[in-house]
Formats: sequence, structure tokens, C-alpha cells
Amino acid sequence: QVQLVESGGGLVQPGGSLRLSCAASGSILSTNAMAWYRQAPGKGRELVASITSSGTTNYAERVKGRLTISRDNAKNTVDLQMNSLKPEDTAVYYCNAVPPYYDRRYLRPYWGQGTQVTVSS
Repeated sequence: QVQLVESGGGLVQPGGSLRLSCAASGSILSTNAMAWYRQAPGKGRELVASITSSGTTNYAERVKGRLTISRDNAKNTVDLQMNSLKPEDTAVYYCNAVPPYYDRRYLRPYWGQGTQVTVSS
């Protein structure tokens, strides 16, 4: 059974930094590309950064140069270092596989609880 637990969010001023962490249980991390997604109020969920099992990374244009994704396959963790944060980065951040893990018990994608990031002065 897969479980994803995100942590590290909080309130930060514009220009500040946060480091998000995702602890993954089950086999989701072993061979899958992983990603951080975010959902801002009133908007759909978007992929902001991804990393393959071999470490190749990719970023959405709007976060390129400010966010860095990393993974530790031995520890089953995926981190997101966020620098130079902007108010438009405010959202709930989720980690998941690429594509998101599909929970066959409920016939829908599985998502953890996410972690709230608020960028405001």
C-alpha cells in the first residue's frame, strides 16, 4: 500500500526559502519518476518539478532556477528546495509519481494530504 506524507510547508516572506520533504512508503519510489505538484486556491493541480529514477530533472518554466527537486531512493524521500519564493507560489504542494499513483481500491488517483506554502509579507 502506497502512502505519501508531505511536510515542510509554512508561511514565508517573498524572497524567502522553504524545503519540502515527502516520505514515501510502498514501492512507489523504486522505479517511478516522482514529482512535486501544487494547487493554488481556485486553480487546478499543476506539476512544478519532476525527477526520474536516475536523477534527471525537469521544471515548469515559472519555477525554473528557483526550485530544486531531489530524491533519496535509499531513504524513500523526495525533497523540494524552494528559493526566491513569490506570492504566486502560494499553494498546497503534493508529491506523487509521474503519472500520479492510481489507487485501484477506490478507482482514482491517490494523493497525500499535501503541505501548505504561503508566501506573503
